[in-house]
Amino acid sequence: MKPSVVLYPSPGMGHLVSMVELGKLFLSHGLAVAIVTVDPPYNTGATAAFIARSSTALPAISFHRLPRVSLPHNPSPHFEAHAFDLLSLSNPHLLSFLQTLSLSSPIRALVLDFFCTEALDVAAAVGVPAYFFFSTSASNLTAFLHLPILHHKVTQSFKDLGHTPLDFPGLPPIPASGMPLPMLDRDDDAYKGFVYHFDRVPRAAGIIENSFEWLEPRALSALRSGLCVPGRRMPPIHCVGPLTRMDEGTKERHPCMAWLDAQPKASVVFLCFGSLGLFSAEQLTEIAEGLERSEQRFLWVVRSPPSPEPEKHFAAPPEPDLDVLLPKGFVERTKERGLVVKKWAPQVEVLAHEAVGGFVTHCGWNSVLESVRVGLPMIAWPLYAEQRMNKVSLVEELRLAVEMRGYDAVVTAGEVEEKVRWLMASDGGKELREKTLAAKKAAQAALAEGGSSHQALMELVNKWKTGD
Repeated sequence: MKPSVVLYPSPGMGHLVSMVELGKLFLSHGLAVAIVTVDPPYNTGATAAFIARSSTALPAISFHRLPRVSLPHNPSPHFEAHAFDLLSLSNPHLLSFLQTLSLSSPIRALVLDFFCTEALDVAAAVGVPAYFFFSTSASNLTAFLHLPILHHKVTQSFKDLGHTPLDFPGLPPIPASGMPLPMLDRDDDAYKGFVYHFDRVPRAAGIIENSFEWLEPRALSALRSGLCVPGRRMPPIHCVGPLTRMDEGTKERHPCMAWLDAQPKASVVFLCFGSLGLFSAEQLTEIAEGLERSEQRFLWVVRSPPSPEPEKHFAAPPEPDLDVLLPKGFVERTKERGLVVKKWAPQVEVLAHEAVGGFVTHCGWNSVLESVRVGLPMIAWPLYAEQRMNKVSLVEELRLAVEMRGYDAVVTAGEVEEKVRWLMASDGGKELREKTLAAKKAAQAALAEGGSSHQALMELVNKWKTGD
C-alpha cells in the first residue's frame, strides 16, 4: 500500500497549476497523490477545464472535488476575501475526505496552499503533518510572513502611505503602494485575512517553496534565519523549484505556433498577462500604437476590458472585438510582423519557441519561472495580486527584467515603443538576455539529479515514504 500525500490548492489558476506540477513530482517518486479542489463562485481563469485535462492526462493522480458550500455575504471587492471564506467553510468536507482516504492508504502529509491555513486544524484532527506549498517567490514569502509584525508597527493603511518604503528582512524596500491590492486597506476583510493566515503559517511542519537557491539567496537566508518571524519557530524551507508546466496539455497545435514558425530566431516579443490580466480600452489602444511604432515583431494576447458593472466584477470577460478595441486598421497594417490572438495562447509553448526573443509579462510567478526556464528576458508590467512585489524583485534584486513605467495609471504608447525596442534591439536588451540565460542554466542545475531542488525534494519524499 503506497503512502499518500494530499494536496489542497486554493482555486486560483496560478496556485492550481503549480500544485499539480508538485503532485506530478511526488507521483514520479513513488507516492500516491490526491488533489482536493473546491468550486469558486468567482472567475479564476479556466480552472475547470484545466482540472478536467489534468485528470485525463494524469490518471494516477486522484482528483477529488469537495461539495459546494454557501458563502456568507462579504462586502469586500477582493476575491481573496471570498476565497478565505470558501476554504474555511470547506473544512468539514476536507475532514470527511481525509478520514475516508486514511482507511485505504496511510496519509503522510497534507500540503496546503497559504489560503488554506484553517485546514491546519483538520490536519491536527486526523494526526497528519501539514506543510505549506508557496507557489510564488521566496521574496514574497518573506514579506508575507513578516506582515503580521508590520501590521502592529504601521497603524495606517498602505493605501494612505503612497510610495513610502516598507522594510522587509532580506528584500529591497517595497513601496507601500506596491503591496497587493487586497492588502492596501487594513479595514478590508481581505487584508485582515492575510494578517490572520500568515500569522498561522509558522505552525506548519515545513514550507515547500517554488523557487531555487541560486535565484533568491538573500530572501532564503532571511527566511531560514527567522528574521521575518522574530521570536517564533520558523518551519524548514524546502526549495523544489522552478516548478512549471512543460506543455499545455492540448491536443491541437494553436494557429499562432505556425505563425511563429515563419519568424526569424529570437525576433518576436510576446505580450501576455496571465489568466486574469485585463486592460482598459484606452490602455489597449496605447499598447497597439506603441507596438506599431516600435517596428518589432510581436505576438499579443488580447482580452476584453473589465466590465464597469460591479455585479460582473468576478465574471469572465466576453470575447474581444478587435475591430472595436484596437485602432482602426491596426491589425491589417501590422499583419506582416505582428499577430493578435484573442483571449488565450499556449504560453509555455510560445515562450519555448526559438522565434520568441522577449516577454512582456504581468509578473505572475508561474510566468516568471516559465521565462527563466527558457532564458527569456522580460519587461515587467505588474497588474494584480503580488505582481508589483515581484516586479521589485525582478528588476532591482534579480535583474532579470526591465520595468514598464507608468503602470500605476496608463502606460503610454511612447513607453511601450521605447521598452519593446530596447529589449529586442539594443545592447542593454542583449545584456539582459545573457543574464536570463545564466538563470536558465542555474535552474537546470537545481533540478538535475544532485542539484539543490532535487535534493530538497528527495529529502521530503524519503521522509514521507519511511514515515519518519
